Amino acid sequence: MEVIQSFTIDHTHLKPGIYVSREDKDFTTFDLRIIEPNKEPAVAPSAMHSMEHLMATWFRNSQVKDDVVYIGPMGCLTGMYIVMTGKYTVQDMRKLTIECLEWILKQTKVPAAEPESCGNYLLHDLPMCKWESKRYLDRLKNNFHSEYTKLQIKLEDGKTFADA
Repeated sequence: MEVIQSFTIDHTHLKPGIYVSREDKDFTTFDLRIIEPNKEPAVAPSAMHSMEHLMATWFRNSQVKDDVVYIGPMGCLTGMYIVMTGKYTVQDMRKLTIECLEWILKQTKVPAAEPESCGNYLLHDLPMCKWESKRYLDRLKNNFHSEYTKLQIKLEDGKTFADA
């Protein structure tokens, strides 16, 4: 079996920032890394769920709404993935994400956090979402990272897979 590309990123050196995770066909997957993996606590599930609702609402109402394919949390709760069509750079996504986070900090409720519109409407925490958003915003503005450190993985057949 092939190694999944995201598993070839050296998570021991990964910093909060925005990275291009994949570029295939007409899609770009952006890794919005909110916290430093394995060194900081993961984002609480309730805060991440609120952030997902807020980011999805903002991006799907923004100037790039027609290019947004998917927005969702990473299973490890260290960031979000945003899949876009079209040609967007890390700097484009940085600008958009900063605008989105600034908008999140002004919100007084989480959109679609009712039982009719959310599959787990009780799992939301707007104050903690705003705390994580503020911290991530500060990082994007003041200590920006966008280059992955790749990990070399030896496959069962002895070959090395390091193409992320």
